[in-house]
Amino acid sequence: MRPDDVRALALLLPEVVEAAHQGHPDFRLCGRIFATLWVEEERVVLKLTPADQARVVADAPDLFAPVPGAWGRRGWTNLDLWDVDETVLREALLAAWRTVAPAALDGG
Repeated sequence: MRPDDVRALALLLPEVVEAAHQGHPDFRLCGRIFATLWVEEERVVLKLTPADQARVVADAPDLFAPVPGAWGRRGWTNLDLWDVDETVLREALLAAWRTVAPAALDGG
């Protein structure tokens, strides 16, 4: 997958807007960032719950890794785009979106 694929899939999620964070494109819901795209590095950083992070890292350690330090302990997770398929990328973006989604929007 390519950075443009991340952009296209993220913007398909309800009420998502693209903005920028520290010079990188990001994707927000209700003003809250759930994904930041690192175009040059061909990776996306996702805001996951610690439980979701543990699951994806265990399932695909070649694709997912916690961000170093405190951010990673809070669930922020790197996803390398080079070998990821569309299904995994979609599921990861949806999990990150759900992390910041209000209950009314997420169906909860």
